Amino acid sequence: MNNQLIIEQNWWKRNWKWFLPTLLFSILTGLFLALSIDGNATDIAQAYSDNSLYEKAIEKARSNERVLEIIGDIKPIDKLAFIEGDAIYSNNNSSVALSLRIEGSKRKGKIDIIADKNGTKWEYKKINIRIKNPKEEIQILKDSIEVH
Repeated sequence: MNNQLIIEQNWWKRNWKWFLPTLLFSILTGLFLALSIDGNATDIAQAYSDNSLYEKAIEKARSNERVLEIIGDIKPIDKLAFIEGDAIYSNNNSSVALSLRIEGSKRKGKIDIIADKNGTKWEYKKINIRIKNPKEEIQILKDSIEVH
């Protein structure tokens, strides 16, 4: 029997080879996500605060017969729909492309809105609703319309 004393190294000496690359990767991933989400987060917050933008578009969608047939009565937009959605403002925040999840009494879908702001009024260029299974796109608005 061998009575040699085995001296165990401390945690850092045993684990630095995997710890440093993992730490570096985590920091870089966090920075990338923070930089890429930052601009989109402010656009989503701005779209959420301007409720006339999406409420008028949903009001138009509720009056469409095809939407009522396929999706049913559209429920009010919840806060999570904005987190899951996408908003891109351009032209000094006077143009927006917005995509939100909507939920109807029959099924779910997404509403796509493209609009320009003229003073305090939104002029809608496009309002579409997309659904899956079967894949279909319902065009709500074909021409631009001014909404107060």
